[in-house]
Amino acid sequence: MSPLAAAIPSPAPTPRQPLRLVVHGAAGRMGQRIIASAGGEPAQWTLVAAVDRAGHPRTGTDAGTLAGVTPAGVAISDGWSCPADVVIDFSLPGAVAAIAAACVARKVPLVVATTGLEASDQTAIHEAAKQIAILQSPSMSLAVNVAMDLVSRAAALLHRSGVRADVEIIECHHRHKEDSPSGTALKFGSLVQDAMGQTRAAHGREGRPGARPADEIGYHAVRAGDNPGEHTILFGLEGESLSVNVRATNRDCYARGALAAAAFLAGKPAGLYSMRDVLGIA
Repeated sequence: MSPLAAAIPSPAPTPRQPLRLVVHGAAGRMGQRIIASAGGEPAQWTLVAAVDRAGHPRTGTDAGTLAGVTPAGVAISDGWSCPADVVIDFSLPGAVAAIAAACVARKVPLVVATTGLEASDQTAIHEAAKQIAILQSPSMSLAVNVAMDLVSRAAALLHRSGVRADVEIIECHHRHKEDSPSGTALKFGSLVQDAMGQTRAAHGREGRPGARPADEIGYHAVRAGDNPGEHTILFGLEGESLSVNVRATNRDCYARGALAAAAFLAGKPAGLYSMRDVLGIA
């Protein structure tokens, strides 16, 4: 490089504009935490719409004020038509198909964080993913998704060893959670089943069900207090056991994970993505 060239400063990089964010389920507990977290990163996010069901009692309330942070200048409403870069859905199962259709119509990527979905909801998601980028996960927690990889690997190793491992999944959530077992618990079970081949599920036990069969996964759901979420996957062997435990201490971990997923998804080509893609897990 010549001295003259070295003396000429390189042009400053163009600042990246904040991503324009739409939150569905904005008046709910998780929607509020996402709005609060996004509000704390103004260089990364601009909230452009905060959507909840028609007739919600919080309609018209400033989304930031409702979330307990600085006013966002965006009111809770029942729809959106403004330009957006990504949508996060933390609403209810019955709304997912319509939200996906709206995102397809506007060509906006969608993060589906809602759980307890029906088969028809899954069909709508898969169809929409042919036209836009969609990321779906039973949990937005980064720690939970790392734990899923650990459980999958542990199940595969134990299965290859030929030893019997009885698998029990215990999950605990707050008293307001409507679906049971949690979508995360069912995903843990699916990973174990894929690796070990169990064909039966036992949801709690009472009376005299007899000896535990080897091809069974036990699920136990606890609903108490304000617990934001805890999952324990127990592998019971002869003379020893292995447990994988992951626990949320507040809902902000889910909000941060959802925002990480949204940042990853913005600008991606059409397809169905998961948190494994965000974490770079092969």
